[in-house]
Amino acid sequence: MPFARAIDADIHYEDSGGDGPVVLLAHEFFMDRTMFASQMAALAPEFRIVSWDARGHGRTRDQGLPFTYWTAARDALTVLDHLGADRAVVGGTSQGGFTALRTALIAPERVSALILISTEAHGPTPQQSTATQKFLDDWYDDDSRPNAVNQLASWLIGDDDWYRDIWTKRWLARDRHDIEVAAGCLLGRDSVVNRLREITCPALVIHATDSGIAHHRAKRLAQDLTAATYVEIAGARLAVTMTHPEPVNHAIQQFLRDRIAPTHVH
Repeated sequence: MPFARAIDADIHYEDSGGDGPVVLLAHEFFMDRTMFASQMAALAPEFRIVSWDARGHGRTRDQGLPFTYWTAARDALTVLDHLGADRAVVGGTSQGGFTALRTALIAPERVSALILISTEAHGPTPQQSTATQKFLDDWYDDDSRPNAVNQLASWLIGDDDWYRDIWTKRWLARDRHDIEVAAGCLLGRDSVVNRLREITCPALVIHATDSGIAHHRAKRLAQDLTAATYVEIAGARLAVTMTHPEPVNHAIQQFLRDRIAPTHVH
């Protein structure tokens, strides 16, 4: 079971292997690296797909200390160091996108391109913070937790019964307090909107129209990045990599083939 050792955490990752360009993918809040199983199956071995578990999620082991998405960006670089990859395409879904943007800001020489899925550069609005806090209150409450889990499935997955069943069982089985520190990271994130012009590498922005990410924020993300390709997937929620794998995989494959030469990644 592969781990990359950070100063205060063991970052778990899954690696398709191969000699293709490295594509490092970070998952959504409340999920884990397995949300990219379809991308790993479809895009390897042409590309070396590496997905990893953020702190507070999956099999990553950390000390429960407060962290930010800037910390997570350094965790991403730790995985690349462990792989021996000088450069990589870096991406993620929702909070994984928050991490990817910050990775490009702190180490632009390591990031050859970005894949940003159902994400934004803004900090949370007051309405988002209030809704998230209300959800977390229900998540921690014994009586309200089943309803919170159903709400989470609706937010992230939508009407896909197969994935809803899988993830509902996972969420109900986990220790409800495992997520506390990661929730603090989510609620306390800063905005990087005013720094987007610093990012000059090619970027793919995939906007799932029912993700809860405001359309104007997704468009702003694509417009403010120097070299962005924008793709919309209608009717999809945050977990679009699972529920709509074909259009996601097609968009990623075409973007990488068009914009990334293997010699630019390794």
